[in-house]
Amino acid sequence: MRSETQVRYLNIPNSLSVIRIVCAPVLVLLLLSPDRLLSVAAAAIFALVCATDWLDGYLARRWSSVTTLGKFLDPLADKIIITTVLIMLIPSGRIPAWAVAILISREMAVTGLRAIAVDMGVVIAASRLGKWKTFMQIVAIVSLLLHYPFFGVDFQSIGLVLFAAALILTVWSGIDYFVAFFRGAGRSV
Repeated sequence: MRSETQVRYLNIPNSLSVIRIVCAPVLVLLLLSPDRLLSVAAAAIFALVCATDWLDGYLARRWSSVTTLGKFLDPLADKIIITTVLIMLIPSGRIPAWAVAILISREMAVTGLRAIAVDMGVVIAASRLGKWKTFMQIVAIVSLLLHYPFFGVDFQSIGLVLFAAALILTVWSGIDYFVAFFRGAGRSV
């Protein structure tokens, strides 16, 4: 028989976050081959699991089932799925390694900053800019995953332009988080 704690944590929103994490190795396998059909499958799976990010947050709030585990799993799942796919796009030449390094460095810096902020009693909420950054990354990655021309549309070129915009938003939102932290830390000290 399940305890009340198990039931509380084993809810649909948290399960959706776990599914996103489990899909990362599936995407790795699909991206090992430069096959056109596998690229479409990878793009479809990635888009679907990214849509569950919105869904799990919506359901958690709607059903009043926001949990500490969910607050941990949701951003972790986002980072795992996005960074895994970006890293897998490097060997195929679909994206430059330096750009992925900047993006991952920003994610690690902001995650570390948030941990420090929590310890200091400063809350750094997700910003609108950060949400736009994530949306732009997802749209760019879907295009880069498609990669091949379909119906006369060069998805690789579109993906690179969108990723450049996502990279700018990534750096900008990272700076914004640090500014918010130092403003908040100054008030709480």
